[in-house]
Amino acid sequence: MSTPEEPTTHFGFRDVPWAEKAKFVRGVFDSVAPKYDLMNDLMSGGLHRAWKRFALSQTRLRPGQRALDVAGGTGDLTRGMAAQVGETGCVVLSDINGAMLGHGRDRCIDAGHVRGIEYVQANAECLPFADASFDCVTIGFGLRNVTDKQKALASMRRVLKPGGQLLVLEFSKPVDALRPVYDAYSFRILPLIGKFVAGDEASYRYLAESIRKHPDQETLLGMMRDAGLEDCRHHDLSGGIVALHRGYRY
Repeated sequence: MSTPEEPTTHFGFRDVPWAEKAKFVRGVFDSVAPKYDLMNDLMSGGLHRAWKRFALSQTRLRPGQRALDVAGGTGDLTRGMAAQVGETGCVVLSDINGAMLGHGRDRCIDAGHVRGIEYVQANAECLPFADASFDCVTIGFGLRNVTDKQKALASMRRVLKPGGQLLVLEFSKPVDALRPVYDAYSFRILPLIGKFVAGDEASYRYLAESIRKHPDQETLLGMMRDAGLEDCRHHDLSGGIVALHRGYRY
């Protein structure tokens, strides 16, 4: 009697068992966590800061509100939202990776955020928060690493309050004119930067590959609608190298 084959998914350009992708991703971020911020600056030429500023400009958060930063890493979006909600509000920084969450906590404390930010190690696919808990949920450069993206989008929608919005900041599909240069940089230069600066060529090769496997702008819009989000739209940044997707729970 034959047994059904175990489902697979992509880990970069490799196919791996569905149940094991999270383990492989955890290994990547355990490795890159110590130099994650430096590498972000080197990889993007500092542009990641402008992309995040744009995302923060779209949160519509007000003092006293609650926000959740999923896969928040070292906390750039968390700190920005903490300034927006003020001392009477609260921002939760969550990440599935303990090493990244620890670095994020240290960065927030070093920046003077000793109150108003909570830290929770959590899987985006099954967020451990009550329904309708947050006015805004963000996920910056994290969705492409999630095994079940559709499940994660539904989980993030669930924890939004009615009228709240989800913001997804992620690498996307650039315009045709940029692709040759972008591909050359991603697959030739980026792994070398990882090798010589972070001592980890393989992890940065995975990060480049994971970008190519991530859904393009229109596909992600469809996924957000399928998750029950409404009024979904996207804003292309830097010629579509990055896109900010947004959707609401009504």
